[in-house]
Amino acid sequence: METMRAILFETVGKPLKMAKLPIPQPGRGQVLLKVHACGVCHTDLHIVDGELSEPKLPLILGHQIVGTVISGGPGATRFQPGERVGVPWLGGTDGTCRFCERGQENLCDHPSFTGYNINGGFADYTTADERFCFPLPKAYSDSEAAPLLCAGLIGYRTYRMAGEDAKTLGIYGFGAAAHIIAQVAKHDGKRVYAFTRPGDITAQEFAIHQGADWAGGSTETPPEKLDAALIFAPVGALVVAALQATNKGGIVVCGGIHMSDIPAFPYNLIWEERVIRSVANLTRRDGEEFLALAPKVPIKTDVTSFPLERAEEALVSLRNGRLVGAVVLAISPN
Repeated sequence: METMRAILFETVGKPLKMAKLPIPQPGRGQVLLKVHACGVCHTDLHIVDGELSEPKLPLILGHQIVGTVISGGPGATRFQPGERVGVPWLGGTDGTCRFCERGQENLCDHPSFTGYNINGGFADYTTADERFCFPLPKAYSDSEAAPLLCAGLIGYRTYRMAGEDAKTLGIYGFGAAAHIIAQVAKHDGKRVYAFTRPGDITAQEFAIHQGADWAGGSTETPPEKLDAALIFAPVGALVVAALQATNKGGIVVCGGIHMSDIPAFPYNLIWEERVIRSVANLTRRDGEEFLALAPKVPIKTDVTSFPLERAEEALVSLRNGRLVGAVVLAISPN
């Protein structure tokens, strides 16, 4: 039996483990992928820290997968061997619940999530439902493409929720998603104000490099009131800070899957028709739109790569905020 390397998450509080596992076989409608790169995401941290509490265990993490098709299972005809595809967080839906039927598959009652309740891409090979895979723009290398599949897709959905009329945009937490969406916002002619941890000069300089018109700490006041704010850092207190910085009728969009509790705040901060909303997961339409847009902007992803065997180090670096841009495991060069 042929085997592969895989990074296993076994339980909260236990280090990730390198293991030799059988190469998975694709089931009906699935493709077998040779993984070339897989992005490392804050959602992976929420899983290993127990903040997302219902993972499949043991689990292969990773939901920003770039790979090439090796073979297809029964009924899988969408892709041919050798095609490069991307696999996102949303790995499957029931297709029959009321949310799926009205085009809100991101809210499916019985979803599957890559690297959470189905195995992901911290491995040499993985399988995926071909209906939830995306062809990838040729302009991007494997490592450059990986962050587009979550930081980009979730960031794009978050950005769209802010509305087309928002001309001044605040971005709280300037990491992987923010550095991508700032480029989209500037392409659309918006003024972008970046908020980082207070005193994080490196992140602020990175934000300016990515096109932000201003960058400062999350406790600072931007040069003008915001029409909308996007929150990518999982810190509930930033909702209050964003409301304070947002103009009448403004929108605060929470783009993460997990966030610490939002502190109490006075009603006047949400009065004057300010809106707080969240983003849950993504739809395939989001993916199709964003991956078509990315090379037109063109979006450039800033990536720090680690080999597969250093996955634990990559997660620690992400947790500690040591790196700017996106973190990627470079697994098998294409």
